[in-house]
Amino acid sequence: MEKQNEVAVFGTWASAFCTRVEVALKVKGIPYEFVEEDLTNKSELLLKYNPVHKKVPVLLHKGKAIAESLVILEYIDQHWNHTPKLLPEDPYQRAKLRFWTNFYDQKLLPSSLPIIMSKDREQEKAIENFSALLKVFEEGIIKDFPGKLHFSTGETLDYLDIVVGTYACNYRAFHDVVAIIIDPAKHPVFLPWVNALKDHPLMKETLPPHDKLVAAMRGKYFQLPTV
Repeated sequence: MEKQNEVAVFGTWASAFCTRVEVALKVKGIPYEFVEEDLTNKSELLLKYNPVHKKVPVLLHKGKAIAESLVILEYIDQHWNHTPKLLPEDPYQRAKLRFWTNFYDQKLLPSSLPIIMSKDREQEKAIENFSALLKVFEEGIIKDFPGKLHFSTGETLDYLDIVVGTYACNYRAFHDVVAIIIDPAKHPVFLPWVNALKDHPLMKETLPPHDKLVAAMRGKYFQLPTV
């Protein structure tokens, strides 16, 4: 069993990418220290451990640094290879899971930025584009992983649950600050899955507080003071 001082996560409380790492460690039962970073004044340690991207999260394990959230999740699953497993053992299933995870990170998440940066009809178009990509993702998961979206809070979180849930479970904060982008009528399977993930004990204890996140988002995107 790892000692807490052998594992550290350099991150920020509001980052879903950092929350991914924390949840994965908790699923595996690995104690860790969380080192809060101020990204407006990055620490020398962060710059040392992630000199290429200079971003969080960074996992520090016995003095060895691993960067990029998806890379870190795979490292966690492979190094601490006891159950529960985050990724499937079957190579084909693992490849499909990686495909949809990359689609989520590289296509779907970036499509939310134009929603934040636009207004009126341009924002409506951006929401329509986001919804179309979400539909592709939703249908792809239904096809490749039948039953996956019928998650119950008693189940163990896996790789896809963690990647999607740590971001999507904050959708109400996005709705409060920016606009409603996930219509239950258009996404009748995705939204219940996300709400079930949000109720999982490990998610509930690790996700940022709603009000605090709303205040931070308003300050970041609309230059309003946070509280």
